[in-house]
Amino acid sequence: MTKSGKTPLAEYLKQRKSESEDANGSVNKVIEKRQREMERRLREKIVLWRSPVTTLKYFILEASTLFTLLCARLYGRKKSVMLVLSFITFLVLVYYIEGAHQKTVASMEKTFLWCAYWVGLGILSSVGLGTGLHTFLLYLGPHIAAVTLAAYECMTVDFPEPPYPTEIVCPEEESSKYISMWTIISKVRLEAFMWGAGTAIGELPPYFMARAARLSGADLDDDEFEEIEELIEEKKTHPDDMSFLEKAKLSVHNLVQRVGFFGILLCASIPNPLFDLAGITCGHFLIPFWTFFGATLIGKAIIKMHIQQIFVIFLFSEHHVDTVVSLIGKIPKFGPTLQTPFKDYLTAQKTKLHHKPGTSSSKEGGNILAWIFEKVVMVMVAYFVLSIINSMAQNYHKRLCKAKRNR
Repeated sequence: MTKSGKTPLAEYLKQRKSESEDANGSVNKVIEKRQREMERRLREKIVLWRSPVTTLKYFILEASTLFTLLCARLYGRKKSVMLVLSFITFLVLVYYIEGAHQKTVASMEKTFLWCAYWVGLGILSSVGLGTGLHTFLLYLGPHIAAVTLAAYECMTVDFPEPPYPTEIVCPEEESSKYISMWTIISKVRLEAFMWGAGTAIGELPPYFMARAARLSGADLDDDEFEEIEELIEEKKTHPDDMSFLEKAKLSVHNLVQRVGFFGILLCASIPNPLFDLAGITCGHFLIPFWTFFGATLIGKAIIKMHIQQIFVIFLFSEHHVDTVVSLIGKIPKFGPTLQTPFKDYLTAQKTKLHHKPGTSSSKEGGNILAWIFEKVVMVMVAYFVLSIINSMAQNYHKRLCKAKRNR
């Protein structure tokens, strides 16, 4: 007998049983990890150009599932839904009833639609269900560039409204004001802030998904978070074998987890394709909503947007544009050929700025750069739609695999 009152044989059997359970647990983890890896590889093949029938089927089923969940959540919040519907009804009545208030309503409607347009583009840029439509490059960036070029050509930012912002035309009165970078920033600040706010709103789904999974006690079935957990374990054993991308993901995770508000602010204030991981981390560790969203909003809509505005305005300032066009002409053999479309485009744009509203330019719509830009937009929008279909189909496959494991 030992001091604990057990025989050596009993202690030996207990130790062997514990070792056996640990070994079985390790084997089960390895099997589960291999199974998840097989599911992930199979899921990557669910795309329209490989399995169109399966992809479309899963896309429809995922859309139906999401719609059903939305209806169930709205039904569970009947009071809130009724309050929102009552407020919308009140706004509709105010909008359609004639009276002296219609002038104010028209002004508010114009501002609201303009802000909603940029917020929507911002959401599309960051949410994308796993992808994103690069609306800064397609819409906001060109808008800031057009205002910059017009400001230096017209020597003012007091463009007549209408047609601004749909069309930029120099005012009839000539101006000799000094155009500074801050003047142009002030002109496009509303659009930039709304676009940045939209990107911040688009970062909320990963946060809420991770937070709901943590509060419900369920395992977060997210490939990115599983990968981070694996990287943490790998760092403990093989810290020097990690790639640059793996180190970047781990750095974002550690920064957000340890620094909190200022870590989120830093990640949101710079171009960061890994920011989805910050949202997942914040949700998983139950960081308060306003801490996450406040830091994200300040970082994306104020700090990051001012950096991007300054970059675009600096790049498209008149003397910088002339320098770039002249450098294009110095390219051996193809320089003059490439330089001509850019010169024609700039000349056409400057001529268009001095046209009266409603008149048309002879070169309007015939420029090759405008044609190329239009086709690029069409291709990117088509890719965005296809990516959403593929992503939703893969999400439904993930649901099936999770349900199968839980049986």
